[in-house]
Amino acid sequence: MPAEAPERPATAGRLFPDTYAAADPGRPAYVMAGTGRTVTYAELVAASRGIAALLWSRGLRHGDCAAILLGNDEHFLQVAWACQRIGLRYVAISTRMTPPEVAYVLADSGARALVTGPALLDVAAAAASASGVGTRLTTGAAQDGFEALDAAVAAAPPVEPEEREGVDLLYSSGTTGRPKGVATELTLPPLGTPPGFAGLFSQLWGIGGDSVYLSPAPLYHAAPLRVSMTVHRHGGVVVVMERFDAAAALELIERHRVTEVQMVPTMMIRMLKLPVEQRTAHDLSSLRCLVHAAAPIPVEAKREVIEWLGPIVHEYYSATENHLFTELDSAQWLAHPGSVGRPVVGTPHILDDDGNELPPGETGTIWAEGGRDFVYLNDPEKTAQARNDRGWTTVGDLGHLDEDGYLYLSDRRTDLILSGGVNVYPQETENVLLGHPAVADAAVFGIPHEEMGEVVHAVVQLRAGVEAGPELEEELLDHLRQRLADVKCPRRIDVTEQLPRTETGKLFKRLLRDRYTAQCRT
Repeated sequence: MPAEAPERPATAGRLFPDTYAAADPGRPAYVMAGTGRTVTYAELVAASRGIAALLWSRGLRHGDCAAILLGNDEHFLQVAWACQRIGLRYVAISTRMTPPEVAYVLADSGARALVTGPALLDVAAAAASASGVGTRLTTGAAQDGFEALDAAVAAAPPVEPEEREGVDLLYSSGTTGRPKGVATELTLPPLGTPPGFAGLFSQLWGIGGDSVYLSPAPLYHAAPLRVSMTVHRHGGVVVVMERFDAAAALELIERHRVTEVQMVPTMMIRMLKLPVEQRTAHDLSSLRCLVHAAAPIPVEAKREVIEWLGPIVHEYYSATENHLFTELDSAQWLAHPGSVGRPVVGTPHILDDDGNELPPGETGTIWAEGGRDFVYLNDPEKTAQARNDRGWTTVGDLGHLDEDGYLYLSDRRTDLILSGGVNVYPQETENVLLGHPAVADAAVFGIPHEEMGEVVHAVVQLRAGVEAGPELEEELLDHLRQRLADVKCPRRIDVTEQLPRTETGKLFKRLLRDRYTAQCRT
């Protein structure tokens, strides 16, 4: 028999969706943008309780791991809240992963249960067989060794799980190698205490009971999942886009009177590059806050967003590791263009390769003092590499501080190009390319060179209707040479139909670098 449930703390109610289900059962918890399907708080709580009881009956207990392999559909948040309410660590797996990659995550995380859907059942079945995960559930019809979730919930014995706050166990995107499991809460928080930075989302961006939050990115990523669940802790509504489309996002903001939205720079740039008449056709007056993070945005592009939407644009810098959190609003950014803010959690330090602290304006590795602790699952060596002898932590990003303590990002150390002894930061070149009207997206990276060690190479994705060719390449190179030193300019610019990006805007530069490096050697 499971242990009796402890008495719930007085603070738990207002930070858990159950409060709103009891007080206002018909209150919308989330809306699926594509279908218009609205899930109420009563439905969300009932579904999550049922799934939680099922997992508990299968032997999962506090600290155990369950995995979610779902697209942005109506079941995702129900499963996440089920795991959250019974103290599980839950892995949200990228729907882009192959069966071997999913099997690796399942085995590495020690997942005891996997929930998937019909569209991903083939991938899930192959991965589950390879990893040996026990409880296998699908939101569709039972097949391939997966039980139908609804039927399994209905048939589960009547148990009362011992409630406790869970926490996500997310894996890095793997843009520079194999994904790493990031454990950010080494001890599970008590019921009613939100994990991670959830409390900051309300304080900084005004998320509350009247919020209508547009979530345009995949829920398996850290920020969309964490912010969406924070909205539910305050009784707001989440509008979930099944996939991002710039024009559709603007229409949804108008239709649902969206108050907050979180985007990545790629999404913002795609909105900016819509025809002016399309971009200005919608009433966006309900919007109180647009938050962005996850990747750099060119200064001129952000300035244009602020001029368009007004001073409602906030930016933050953090990581799945939660070791540091900086933030700034529009006024602060306009006074410090290009910055990602001042510290809210943790104190940033800029160190050189020998561990010496660098003065304002000099670029080095970003380390955090006094931030939240984390470990890389099953990888003590990588965990140790992320710490120094002072107990500070890093995720390998490069940047600098200004005289006022504002942080500026450069690149990941793995993206740094060393050309003829000169450090070249690709982001700077990418930003200039993105400023050209013909370019929709750009990637800049180093490729081997016998004399220089590395030289700069660029691959661009053109806007619709733009013709590629030698004349355009020369025009782009001239555009760069007029704005950057020669060493920062690529020797050649190639054109591709689509750059390999995650939905959070991160480039898989490793794939591009490997491809062009192989070409250099043949």
